[in-house]
Amino acid sequence: MNIIIAPDSFKGNLSAFDAAHAMAAGIRQAIPAATLRLMPLADGGEGTLDAILFARQGERRTARVTDALGMPISAAYGLLDDAQGPIAVLEAAQVVGLMQAGDSDVARRSTRGLGELLRHCLDQGLRRFMIGLGGSSTNDGGAGLLAALGVQWLDQAGEEIAPTPQGLANLYRVDFSRLDTRLDACEMILMTDVDIPLCGPDGASALFGPQKGVRAEDVAIFDARLARLAQLCDAHSGRNFAQEPGAGAAGGLGYALMWLGAQRRPGAEVVCELMQLDGALRDAGWVITGEGRSDAQTLHGKLPLVVAQHAKRAGVPVSLLSGVIEASSRAALEAVFNGCYALVGEGVSPAQAMRETARWLTERARQMAQSLPAPVR
Repeated sequence: MNIIIAPDSFKGNLSAFDAAHAMAAGIRQAIPAATLRLMPLADGGEGTLDAILFARQGERRTARVTDALGMPISAAYGLLDDAQGPIAVLEAAQVVGLMQAGDSDVARRSTRGLGELLRHCLDQGLRRFMIGLGGSSTNDGGAGLLAALGVQWLDQAGEEIAPTPQGLANLYRVDFSRLDTRLDACEMILMTDVDIPLCGPDGASALFGPQKGVRAEDVAIFDARLARLAQLCDAHSGRNFAQEPGAGAAGGLGYALMWLGAQRRPGAEVVCELMQLDGALRDAGWVITGEGRSDAQTLHGKLPLVVAQHAKRAGVPVSLLSGVIEASSRAALEAVFNGCYALVGEGVSPAQAMRETARWLTERARQMAQSLPAPVR
């Protein structure tokens, strides 16, 4: 039996690579003769760089940049060989992710470091980019990224302001004259499943700001600052990028990069394509996918759903193994997957699952494999 193990990361606990290995250990206990193909995946957020480097045997590099608070860090990025020229792979979470930001004030966070990494790649002669936007801690509309690439944000007196939500309170004018001209020759693909606009009730500040520390009473303030930024930038470009689907991804990073000419693609689909999932499914008898928490959002384009869609098209059964499965969403998930399993439950508390994720993934995977019908096994 050929089994594909294709999980997302268990955010903050276990990488997709480690999760796949833990699941494999359990399946081998139950079905020793099975042929296992490990395909750790991602959707543009945390773990995307690792998944793509694994899929394409890319080169991992580092560069000195600044994090969301302006502190120096060594950020990883990837380099892929391609017939049309090398491709740099950037992951926003590596530079301005939630893990680095801690409990700092979101109004002081900036995406400048990602712009610095992009500029570093330009200095290396790179002109093709794949950029994963998930897992960012920022809500600056990409002001920091654009500042690192030469854009100047100015107040009414003509003084430069900080490219942060706090600094944007005084935004009056934008000077685009120093924008790096090398960007004109670039090809950029954004990997994100977020399709919201930059502003409004369904925009970046309203939907994802609170997760990053924006207080409910301040959402309108953050939103208004992004609207002002977009008004000035869109007036310069002559196009309303603020309303484009995906402009609100990563606190508006999507907007800034689309303004620079980037094209958005669903992150999970890009990674599945690079991993050649469809080809692997032709010889598969079963697929396992999973994530840290499965709920209603899973059914709105998260990676396990994308894997299930590919498996269903190939006529291959697919099971879900996640850390937690929200009770109110279980019926809907069971209509998509051939079995839904969770670490939490059957004597395993959330604390135990968090503390010993790999151990319980192995145990649950073993139980899953034992429950398969005999002919399938």
